[in-house]
This record gives sequence, C-alpha cells and structure tokens, in this order.
Amino acid sequence: MLLKKHYILLLFLLTPFLGRASMILVPMDETSQQNHLKAYGITYWVLEKNYKASWLLNYRGGSFLLPDAEEIRRECQIRGVSFEILSDAQANAIQDEISSPSQNMETVILEKAPKIAVYTPAGKQPWDDAVTLVLTYAEIPFETIYDEEVLNDALLLYDWLHLHHEDFTGQYGRFFGAYRNAPWYIEQKKEAEELAARLGYNKVSEEKMAVADKIRDYVIGGGFMFAMCSATDSFDIALSAEGVDICEPMFDNDPSDPNYQSRIDYSKTFAFKDYTLERNPIVYEFSDIDMTTKRKVLMDNDYFTLMEYSAKWDPIPTMLCQNHTQLVKGFMGQTTSFDENLIKSNVLIMGQNLQNGEARYIHGTKGKGMFTFYGGHDPEDYQHRVGDAPTVLDLHPNSPGYRLILNNVLFPAARKKKLKT
Repeated sequence: MLLKKHYILLLFLLTPFLGRASMILVPMDETSQQNHLKAYGITYWVLEKNYKASWLLNYRGGSFLLPDAEEIRRECQIRGVSFEILSDAQANAIQDEISSPSQNMETVILEKAPKIAVYTPAGKQPWDDAVTLVLTYAEIPFETIYDEEVLNDALLLYDWLHLHHEDFTGQYGRFFGAYRNAPWYIEQKKEAEELAARLGYNKVSEEKMAVADKIRDYVIGGGFMFAMCSATDSFDIALSAEGVDICEPMFDNDPSDPNYQSRIDYSKTFAFKDYTLERNPIVYEFSDIDMTTKRKVLMDNDYFTLMEYSAKWDPIPTMLCQNHTQLVKGFMGQTTSFDENLIKSNVLIMGQNLQNGEARYIHGTKGKGMFTFYGGHDPEDYQHRVGDAPTVLDLHPNSPGYRLILNNVLFPAARKKKLKT
C-alpha cells in the first residue's frame, strides 16, 4: 500500500513534465514569421551547435523543426525570429500529417552545417552581391576565395560555392561600352591583368578559363554551386569556348579567332545550348541566352512563378522552391533571365515567366554535384545600377526572392533522396 502511495505521488510530481514542450517550430508561412531570412540563420546556427534539425517541406511555407533547448529559444528571441513551442503530441501530429500519402509534404533531416565559400575579388563591398548581403544579414558564416585559392584546390574545403557576379570569359563584364573611361573600370582591368600574370597566364581569359575548369571539376566531384546574374551565362560560355579566342582586341590586345561561333562546344556547358555569342564589344551582353533586351514586361507586372513538385518524390527541387508564396517579384541584372529555348532538356526550370517565355531559376546535376542558376542582380532592387546605394535587408526581412538564395545555402545540409522525375 505504501509503495502504491509513493508511485501515485511520483506520478503526480512528474505530470507537469510529461506535457513539457519537446520541439521548437520555426514557422515560415506568410503571416506567422516576422523575419524569414534570419530564420535560415537560426537553423544554420542550430546545425553548427551539432543539433539535428528538420525541414518540413510544404508545411506552412517550409517551416523548420528544431530541438527544444533554452539556448535555441534565446537565440530566436535575440535575432527576432518567430517560433512556437510544441509538445510531443503536437510535434507527432505534425509529422503524421506530413507523412500522409494524401499530403504533398515531406520531412527532410538537416544533418550538418555546410561550409560556405563565396568566390569574389578582394575589396568588394557586401552590397555588391545579393548572396554576400543576405548571408551577412542572416548571420550565416562564409569565407571568401578568389582565383589563386581556386587554382590551388581550396574548393575541396567547401560544401557550397557561390559565384559572385563574375565574368569568366575575360571581357571584364562587358562594361567597355559604357565605362571604359571610368577610373574603377581601368583599375579593375589592370588588377585582373596583374593577377593573371602573377599566376603564370598570358591573358586574363586564359586564367579565367583555368578557374572555370577548377569550378567545373569541383561540381563534378560532388560540390554544390550557386550562381547569379552574369556568373551564370559567362561561366557556361567560358567552358564552351575553351581553346577559342572570343575576346576582341580591347579586352586582350589581339584579334578574336575568325568564325569562333562555329567552334563553340555546347557539350561542355552545364545548362545552356545553341546560343549565339555577341560579337560587338560595345553591347552589354555576352550572348542571346539573356532575356534583358528581349523583355516585354512592365515593372509592375514583372513576376515569376515557382514550380510545384512532389515533396515525397522530388524533394530536391521542392527544397529549392520553398517559400511563403509561389509568385515572386522579378528583378533585373546584366543577366536577368534565360531564354527557355536555349536551356538543355535535362535542366529543371524551377521559376519562370510564362508571359515572356523566360526562365528565372534553374537547377541541374553535373557528375556527382549540383548547380543552381538564378537570374538577376538583387531581388529587392529592381534595376540595380553601378554606384547605387546598398539594399537594406532590415526593410525586406520576408523577401521571397532572397529566400530562394537561402534555400540553396541550406540545401547541402540535407540528407538527400534520389530525384525521381
């Protein structure tokens, strides 16, 4: 009888703890989350602390499920990230809903914080590049590397690589027409030539070709590569023009190869095919891949739609498209978007503007690795120009366009499932 009384007393004392919260939900829907961008930073921070996290695909905008720990609650409060405390029963009910065959949802385990590299020259300001800007804002750590490090195989140290708005063709961003007399253009050209010479190359185009080859090998070996704006098409063009001089004299001091267009090898590219290079050095375009000059979309009507995938069968593109809206505001860049007719058939178009027949957000595999190309310069600066003021992300904490970048940042942390379609 005494033993029974002790058991009842113990049960009474434990009852409050049986209903204690066991998980933290970081909601990512439109109405519940006050800072979507910093929510990614919280999830990355949790992984850095050696906790496991879950990405709840298509559940309330792609929410995150985290362990319940006092330090995680406190960090959410410090960073201004909305969160909800769940009991065991509530967490289990969510998982049951997600696992139901009738729901287009899935749980993906995030295991380890990916080590991030941003390929960018020294001296670039954070606001010159949307990825650098949002990584800094979300408080996700990264390291910057450039040509010397890439050529010395430093990429092997990283899980995820972002290509700054770089020109891999050796044409200095094709700024010659508008800025050839600008002091910054003259200085950047001089610095690029000095770097190429120091690394043992006769031309900047040859040095950039070697860098592009190293990045290609990094992806083929299993790396994740993300590029925006002109780093997308100029990278593919450089790969396809290996051994061919496509630079006019103002770029490399000698003529381009005659009929170089016929020598372009599209089999070497990641994403694009059958494009025609722009021969006129005054024109601010690399080729007809980009839709900037072919667009017939007014600013107020400029949106692109994210594709919907089966979360259970195609978790990879589903992860990359997680958002609190399917309709994302468009934005321009040197390479604003991609002509759909010039995209290889094995590349997924994850975001498109049907009105203009253009792709904005594409993804594919190369060897053991993967790449994502995202058109445009800054998701919250419609027509960013040289010298424009930096975007203040405190004014855009719920930016759907910036969320797509951060989807890619967390993507390598996921325990992958094979793509089915």
